[in-house]
Amino acid sequence: MSQDLPPLNALRAFEVAARLGSVSLAADELHVTHGAVSRQIRGLEEHLGVALFAREGRGLKLTDAGLRLRDAAAEAFARLRGVCVDLKRQVEDRPFVLGCPGSLLARWFIPRLDRLNQALPELRLQLSASEGELDPRRPGLDATLLFAEPPWPADMQVFELATECIGPVLSPRYAGFERLRDASPRMLCGEPLLHTVSRPQAWPSWAVAQGLSARDVQLGQGFEHLYYLLEAAAAGLGVAIAPQQLVADDLAGGRLVAPWGFVETPARLVLLVPARRQDKRAEQLAEWLRAALS
Repeated sequence: MSQDLPPLNALRAFEVAARLGSVSLAADELHVTHGAVSRQIRGLEEHLGVALFAREGRGLKLTDAGLRLRDAAAEAFARLRGVCVDLKRQVEDRPFVLGCPGSLLARWFIPRLDRLNQALPELRLQLSASEGELDPRRPGLDATLLFAEPPWPADMQVFELATECIGPVLSPRYAGFERLRDASPRMLCGEPLLHTVSRPQAWPSWAVAQGLSARDVQLGQGFEHLYYLLEAAAAGLGVAIAPQQLVADDLAGGRLVAPWGFVETPARLVLLVPARRQDKRAEQLAEWLRAALS
């Protein structure tokens, strides 16, 4: 029956003390106090109804019962350690599956994927794109990269990577480019403002940040995905609004221009990792992403 097995913490304290021949050394290895180890051993002796140690001068000597339990405990913990090492190795040997919205994947991640693979070859990254609502709890995902606003889910380990900043962008091919490039933000109120149907509040929020009224903006053509929205802007079909990170390469190459800059939003680009999973690769990925974003 389960109640016949002593508390595992007590068994662990005894095993270390018996292996090292010292309560003090056991306390150091377990990062607890001398008294805590002594209490665990006394509780174990009371549970079993036998003495496990006998005083011998200033040291400790295992009794016959203690010797039997030491050998059994040492074998059991050694097997447990071996299995845990094997399980962790299996996790680290399989690909690390990252969920990511398709627009973020196409416009920021993929152009940097070769650099990531060179920096973290042990990651063996496998990407899983989604244009719908990306659930970080979806089976098969090790982590999820996306823009989100706090509060953060209690069951997730959250690595904040960058602040989201959004702003209007347009192409030099746009018919009104020369007229708008040095104009005030208010001039955009009469332009066809391209937007995504999933985030219609982006333009009104930007307008308010510019000291305009949200009612001043008139939304034009809507697109289901951000990727299509930015391709439409690059084709000269109108003025789009997007996160700075997702147009950085277009701005650097002159494909798009951002005459009015970008404003901060409450959202953050975050890496979400289920708290129940302990995988050092997630932290390595987060560190690389922060460096790449900076």
